Amino acid sequence: MSLSRRELALALAAVGLIAPGAALAQGAKASSAVELARTGETLKPGQWVWAPQIAPKGPVVVHVDLSRQLATVYRNGVRIAVSTVSSGKEGHETPTGVFTILQKDVDHRSSLYNSAPMPYQQRLTWDGVALHAGGLPGYPESHGCVHLPMGFAKLLFGITPMGGTVIVVGKAGDPPADMPSAAGVLGMPMNAGHDQGAEPPPYGEDNWRWAPEASPTGPVTIIASRSDSRAVVLRNGVEIGRAGVVFPDEDFQTHVLVCTVVEDGVPRWAYVGAPGHEDEADRPLDPELMAKTRMPDGFRKAVRTVIVPGTTILATQSPVLPDTTGKHLTVLSSGR
Repeated sequence: MSLSRRELALALAAVGLIAPGAALAQGAKASSAVELARTGETLKPGQWVWAPQIAPKGPVVVHVDLSRQLATVYRNGVRIAVSTVSSGKEGHETPTGVFTILQKDVDHRSSLYNSAPMPYQQRLTWDGVALHAGGLPGYPESHGCVHLPMGFAKLLFGITPMGGTVIVVGKAGDPPADMPSAAGVLGMPMNAGHDQGAEPPPYGEDNWRWAPEASPTGPVTIIASRSDSRAVVLRNGVEIGRAGVVFPDEDFQTHVLVCTVVEDGVPRWAYVGAPGHEDEADRPLDPELMAKTRMPDGFRKAVRTVIVPGTTILATQSPVLPDTTGKHLTVLSSGR
């Protein structure tokens, strides 16, 4: 027996996954980046704004700010949508970090909560954290997942690829978050299936390692830490390489960049205009800045073999070494 949209919404509300009324709320539309920004600042629980025409093509990055309880969608580095969310409540906090979409399922059901519906599920971790349509009371109330409005969850599901990038930052109740730190990234299962071994010393032509067989396929994220003079390459959330790197003296704040195209073997990068860096949206990276970054030639060549449109760079002042980042975040296994 099939259910109408309203019947499905009421059923979800009955099991507590969607607040009554919120599931049926309509999203706003915007005709320009300015209008989208203005609307995005005034959203109430359950509301969202969607303007895909601002950037019709290109790789998609989803940025979830737990402190604002907002999700922002970027395509080709340009903001195209904003939505309210509800993340994990106290004791079941949503983990932070840079994640890849591991599974997509329109009609997913919870294996922990009596097969409760989780519409338009996009899995971020294998132990249960996901984006999906769910309750939106205006504060964190999930068991770790990121709840989205039903209409927004459906639209987002339609434009994100398997292996797409999702960045989760901040902490509910704290001041609005800036871009993610490397310490947050270490909440990912970075070393699953790969023995990291001794940490390479700082920059030197022989001070690098490359093990693409640790994760043969999947989306690539490169973490560049100035404080540790390191670059770490992750594929599908698993480390496949790292090296000592010397960065130029130019400004090196925390930024996220996405590869928009690869021409004649040379990747072109554009900044993602994330919160705190809105003016950077879609701005190309100065090739001179990349050229001034010193790294082993073998490592540079190896990294280029795995860069494709959609590959992400997280550039940060924060450390990535175990002795400077402290205890790794434990990803929760309950409440999905």
